[in-house]
Amino acid sequence: MINIVNFEKTNCIINEYISELRDVNVQTDRMRFRRNLERLGEAMAYEISKVLEYKSVTVSTPLGSKDVNLLKEQPVIATVLRAGIPLHQGFLNVFDKADSAFIGARRKSDKNENVDICVEYYSVTNTSNRVLIFVDPMLASGSSLIQCINIMKDDDVRPKKLHIVAAIASVDGIEYLKRNLHEKDVTLWVGAIDDETTAKSYIVPGLGDAGDLAYGSKK
Repeated sequence: MINIVNFEKTNCIINEYISELRDVNVQTDRMRFRRNLERLGEAMAYEISKVLEYKSVTVSTPLGSKDVNLLKEQPVIATVLRAGIPLHQGFLNVFDKADSAFIGARRKSDKNENVDICVEYYSVTNTSNRVLIFVDPMLASGSSLIQCINIMKDDDVRPKKLHIVAAIASVDGIEYLKRNLHEKDVTLWVGAIDDETTAKSYIVPGLGDAGDLAYGSKK
């Protein structure tokens, strides 16, 4: 079962960031696009921080001491290169002591326009019995996300809690996750949910190619 938090249904600043990410007039400012992804990551990280585990710690001050609640453990924050880098940085701005994991995955189309996911690089840390936060701007078909998560675990080594973060998700992608994710404790945090995807797994209306908008067109 996947718990879904859709910020589109709430009145919050996240909707401002999503609207600018979608806007073709704002998208022409590449630095602004990256910064909006980063700000989105910061806002979502703050919301996720509310549901993590905490412990009481005594902090010494120049004039005494104070008991405060601090994170019980640091999460692992994972992302897909290259589009996920600004969103990942936003999370690191909040969870500045977290471990990180990076996976290089890309779409590969054949002459019949069938789309496959090719994973070419990964650098991961131990996620066994830890909180894993996987951030990726677009959840389209969901197949690349499942492949990337499977790289980070096997049947005997799983995170104790999985948070999936996307700026925009498709209905098809969410349904794919429901069928193929086997973790018991999963929460999907999304800025918005769109109804359609194209044959090449682009979300409609979506925002276009997040990687290209952030860093320039690919060959």
